[in-house]
Amino acid sequence: MNAEKKPWWKSRTLQFNAVVAGLAALELSAKLIQPYVPGNVYGYGVLLLTVGNAVLRIVTTQGLSK
Repeated sequence: MNAEKKPWWKSRTLQFNAVVAGLAALELSAKLIQPYVPGNVYGYGVLLLTVGNAVLRIVTTQGLSK
């Protein structure tokens, strides 16, 4: 196991989650997409987020430092 730690801002998992959170906040405030897509699209988004997080956790080899 690799004992070397990387800075938290280099975490792909955290970057992925930050992008998803930013897009969700933008959609909440602007309502640009919701009127044009069916409700199940948001369900697929949650699935994508879950799978994305799982994949990134599987490929993670380093811990994080402050």
